[in-house]
Amino acid sequence: QTQLLGVLLAAASNFLVSVSLNIQKCAHLRLVCQAEQKPYYTSKLWWCGIILLGLGEVGNFTAYGFAPIALVAPLGCVSVIGSAFISVFFLKKTMRTADILGGTLTITGIYLLVTFAPNVPQELTARQVQNYLVSWPFLVYSILEIIVFCILLYFYKRKAVKHIVVLLMMVALLASLTVIAVKAVSSMIALSVKGKMQLTYSIFYIMIVLMAASCAFQIKFLNQAMHLYEATAVVPINFVFFTTSATISGVVFYREFQSAALLSVFMFLFGCLLSFLGVVIIARNKKEEHLQIPFIDCGHIPGQKLTGKIQPDSHSSCYGTLNKEDDSVKRQS
Repeated sequence: QTQLLGVLLAAASNFLVSVSLNIQKCAHLRLVCQAEQKPYYTSKLWWCGIILLGLGEVGNFTAYGFAPIALVAPLGCVSVIGSAFISVFFLKKTMRTADILGGTLTITGIYLLVTFAPNVPQELTARQVQNYLVSWPFLVYSILEIIVFCILLYFYKRKAVKHIVVLLMMVALLASLTVIAVKAVSSMIALSVKGKMQLTYSIFYIMIVLMAASCAFQIKFLNQAMHLYEATAVVPINFVFFTTSATISGVVFYREFQSAALLSVFMFLFGCLLSFLGVVIIARNKKEEHLQIPFIDCGHIPGQKLTGKIQPDSHSSCYGTLNKEDDSVKRQS
């Protein structure tokens, strides 16, 4: 019953996340169509999306206290299915046969995930978390993750590479730390409520700081991806990266498949494969649409001797700029 509650919480929370991402993308599109330059955080619609995203993440936080990471993380495919259908209303997309087929495969994968997920104790004490934190498998995993993240961050900062894979890989690497911290914090709070006080241990507060910091940077990179790319592209890729990273972290840190039968592991992986395949089918051939923004006739602007027309750039933080003539050109009085 406890694990079932975690499944229901995770499914509902990821549906809210899919709604929030589409609302944020809708807010960005509206800002692009406005003549006046405004940053996205001044949009009320964008903040509505952020609030829904927060509610979804709170639900996911609670779900990790009732179910293993290997089960909660793959249920992010609910957000993919939700995004495919919700985008029809928010972003005026067209429902395709591929969306229905992909959704069917994904739902089948969810059934296998829930059925063959590892059944491990969900109550974790502070001492157990401390022992997991200093175990050699996690130390090796952490070193590798830090190296990969630093390489990606170098290309992002120094080389200005903002490809969707780079952005979402950084999100996934941060998410692996987030789910570890969330699982620990949620379990320690649950034990404390039951009378086994765990909040006096320093590891509890270390995990809270780790959770907050990784979540903040996830939002930064995920919002950057949503600003530059279509939600129907961001959500599926983010799901695949996040699920893989979170499941690996659960296996390495909490050893969730340590006592699982071989058949259960195989069927669980097959369920993941079906979910991934469904996500790929949903996202296949979905190209980024060009916005139908009217061109601006620069010749009608007083004080500027310009010819030709320009169009706002939807891929930059400034929604359109004007070219200026040389200083030698005098302005009309």
